Amino acid sequence: MSTTPLIEIVKLSKVFSDAENRVVALNDITLSVHEKEIYGIVGMSGAGKSTLIRCINRLDTPNGGQVLYRGQDILRMDRRQLLQTRRKMGMIFQQFNLLMQRTVGQNVRYPLEIAGLPHARANERVKELLDIVGLQDKINAYPAQLSGGQRQRVAIARALASSPEVLLCDEATSALDPLTTQSILTLLQDINRRLGITIVLITHEMAVIRQICDRVAILDGGEVVEEGTVDEVFVHTKSEAGKRLFGVLPEEARDDPDTPALRIVFDGAAAERPIISRLSQETNVAVNILSANMNHLAGKMYGQMLIQTPHDEQEKEAVVQFLTDQGLTVKEVNT
Repeated sequence: MSTTPLIEIVKLSKVFSDAENRVVALNDITLSVHEKEIYGIVGMSGAGKSTLIRCINRLDTPNGGQVLYRGQDILRMDRRQLLQTRRKMGMIFQQFNLLMQRTVGQNVRYPLEIAGLPHARANERVKELLDIVGLQDKINAYPAQLSGGQRQRVAIARALASSPEVLLCDEATSALDPLTTQSILTLLQDINRRLGITIVLITHEMAVIRQICDRVAILDGGEVVEEGTVDEVFVHTKSEAGKRLFGVLPEEARDDPDTPALRIVFDGAAAERPIISRLSQETNVAVNILSANMNHLAGKMYGQMLIQTPHDEQEKEAVVQFLTDQGLTVKEVNT
């Protein structure tokens, strides 16, 4: 993955207003997306996610700030420059947006027709794209004959028709069942790795972020409240929105606020080892688990746990030392 910013968003703002209401959808948003990465933007409904992704390709025009694509401000481009830049940005929508009266092949061919590609080359390109998304045998089918997952694959093939440098995915899996969602995410990951296409993925589902994203920005109330690698944001979540989305354990032992506790953050490989059982065996200290959760992030297991702090000071030191030696983060709470 390159560290060169492909997209830079600088102090972006967007306000929707009429005679009676004024809604700040985006407030001073600053972030960057690097080439060949999968960048997730996550937040609850109304956080500003879809507005942000529509500002990236100027389907919505912000009120202030900059959207730089390879250093060029999209907001200052004339019509010709904007159209050229948009051809480098494929867009995938939640509801697929297919032309129902056209076959699968005709849907994928549509942007090639607009671009004026010769008919023979367009037909060849359609077959290539359907091969990428695994729908070679559906070229003459109509969207109504396809499942939701197959329709989204057609939409992805169509978005790839212009050989874009980036795919903008607006809730691309939220209308799909869990199994189909997994197959679409695997396809997007394969496209990213095999074709080197940057992906910006909008979602309200943290499971999507955990599975395929390299970095993530958490939006809340139109503002970026956390940003970084998925690992960093999960392990060091500070915002209330991040804690809600990731299901992070509270800093205090909520079930028993009067009980001194040790908050343990597991990292990737460590979470797959039987550390707690070894802790009891090797320190001879009985461990009382107050609460715990585990999550999959980027193919690894992460978790957090609250255990009751041993009353004996030497036992506490032995427990903390053992956990620290295992590479875990340990913090005392409710002391």
